[in-house]
Amino acid sequence: MNFLQLLTLQLIAHLLADFFFQTDKWVEDKNSSGIRSRYFLMHLALVFITSWLLSFQWQFIAAAGTITLLHAIIDMLKSMLSRSYKVRRYLFFIDQMLHLGVLVGVTWWYCNTFPIEPWFRIVFSERTLFIVFAFLFCTKPANILIRELFNLYRISAPKTESSSKELPNAGKLIGNMERLLTLTFMLIGRFEAVGLLIAAKSILRFGEKDTLKSEYVVVGTLLSFGIAIFIGVILMFVF
Repeated sequence: MNFLQLLTLQLIAHLLADFFFQTDKWVEDKNSSGIRSRYFLMHLALVFITSWLLSFQWQFIAAAGTITLLHAIIDMLKSMLSRSYKVRRYLFFIDQMLHLGVLVGVTWWYCNTFPIEPWFRIVFSERTLFIVFAFLFCTKPANILIRELFNLYRISAPKTESSSKELPNAGKLIGNMERLLTLTFMLIGRFEAVGLLIAAKSILRFGEKDTLKSEYVVVGTLLSFGIAIFIGVILMFVF
């Protein structure tokens, strides 16, 4: 196992602990109660467990503890700053950049300090591990990223009479499917299928009379496809 493999495994661990295993209820309670929240301690336990287990190394326990401690400090600062309206819109991006910096720094320190001795030989390449990370990112984390981008630019869903007739959470499922399909098509080199997918969604929305809703959907669609295409480009040219 090398630095890039270990870092990608830690990025996967971060996605699992910070997005998949953490619900909106946990986040709200953490922001309101801070370190007194029981969900805060549960979240930190998940951060430690996922970081340590996905390192596949016993001696990584010290590094996982360091990651968890720094994660706690960042989350506490985020909780305090969330009360300020001026910086609230930027907190998600600052928070995730700090977490990313911690993962890179601690992993680099560990790889240059301790011998990398996994429990078993990792047969997956850096590209394979990053593909796993990419597909995970294109689901719930991408949905949250799009929501935060809407908040950053103060874009809210328009209130219309037809809104009550829409299926709940259908937009999230559609977004997940279009990003997963887009990433899959790019990885197998079928770029024309990506264009067909975008055209198909555009046709479904053709004739929409509500201008505000149309613009809201267009922005969400462009962000959704843009995220998947950006990750696909990284996979194609970097790996």
